Amino acid sequence: MIVQSPASERHTELSLQYRQVRAETARLASALSDEDCVVQSMPDASPVKWHLAHTTWFFETFVLERFERGFSPFHPAFRVLFNSYYTGVGDKHPRPERGMLTRPSLGEVRAYRSNVDARLLPLLGSANTALLSLVELGVHHEQQHEELILTDLKHLLSLNPLKPAYHKPWPLAQVAARQHAWIELDGGLVDIGHDTNDPNAGFAFDNEGPRHRQFLRPYALGACPVSHGEFLQFVEDGGYSRPEFWLSLGWDTVQARGWQAPLYWEKHDGRWCTFTLHGMAEIDPHTPVCHVSYFEADAFARWAAQTQPQRWGGARLPTEAEWEHAAYAEQADPQKGNFLESGALHPMPARTAAPSGPLDQMFGDVWEWTQSSYSPYPGYRPAPGAVGEYNGKFMCNQYVLRGGSCATPVPHMRASYRNFFPPEARWQFSGFRLARDLS
Repeated sequence: MIVQSPASERHTELSLQYRQVRAETARLASALSDEDCVVQSMPDASPVKWHLAHTTWFFETFVLERFERGFSPFHPAFRVLFNSYYTGVGDKHPRPERGMLTRPSLGEVRAYRSNVDARLLPLLGSANTALLSLVELGVHHEQQHEELILTDLKHLLSLNPLKPAYHKPWPLAQVAARQHAWIELDGGLVDIGHDTNDPNAGFAFDNEGPRHRQFLRPYALGACPVSHGEFLQFVEDGGYSRPEFWLSLGWDTVQARGWQAPLYWEKHDGRWCTFTLHGMAEIDPHTPVCHVSYFEADAFARWAAQTQPQRWGGARLPTEAEWEHAAYAEQADPQKGNFLESGALHPMPARTAAPSGPLDQMFGDVWEWTQSSYSPYPGYRPAPGAVGEYNGKFMCNQYVLRGGSCATPVPHMRASYRNFFPPEARWQFSGFRLARDLS
């Protein structure tokens, strides 16, 4: 099911949101060359041109085709070319071959976007609840792809020996080292998930509900995410060559892929540097570590608990229920943090040497891995039809991440948001914070 926003003036608000999101997606691609937009760097990533087309395909296929009088597709072939994984819609072009689509041109894709916008906007004056719900879903779907444009583009640019910058370099603010702190929480019976019965709760994807009760033992959560400097200790202690810290499948992945450090790390003249959307930069030890897989986050937790017991004793990854409960209990604001709108496009250090609150950098900067497998909440039911394939079909062999990143749009974030990726994925802005039991 699609969780709806409040009905009052919904079409007016949605029209504004639609225009803003479509303009922002176009802006992200505006400084890129045609060549930048067509190349696919790996099967998990997609070309920028494909993102521009697929988000438009979503509105054409699920909204215009159903609600526009006398509907006619912009181009019949686009139904297959820009279908991602909706088998209920029909055939799709193979994902690993999206970078081979030199045609249609970038100009034609932009014309496609303009055409669909011109046809869809007049429909937003409708009071049709089903239409507005699908448009709202499409807006949030496009915000997801805004983040994917940046993460996929970053991977592409990192493979270029020139190490080109997407944006000009920026000064990283230097701060004093912070002392690690644990925030203790009582646990107990807690309510988790989006309340689908609350008409004022706002939009949420169907996988965020229904709201349900879970029992949590008393636990502590790290006051801030694990930093580059802390993770560097793991690297320099031979963490990538010590199988005792790794899950079996994680160790197999390290061996098969030759991992020696997080994605984008390179050593230059004895110093670790990392590729950013602003070009190469020396790692800042005070910023949250990013571009690590679930396997790496879990291995760090085991290493930390065994090698630094006074500081990290009992360390593990939190469950997603613990993470969400802590966010609500400590009143972390999901609209405040280093998000896409900040322009940093990289995790940033906290503004002060000590955590600014009981929980710091809970939202923004990096998506935080949890130890929770991505599975349905009790009572979950996907929406009928092809749109029901949006989340439910991926509830296998994935882990949940929480909190958003420096590439996530602010309006897209909420405490109940469940992101998910396979445990080996690391091209997203993914990091982690640690937890431990109190009893």
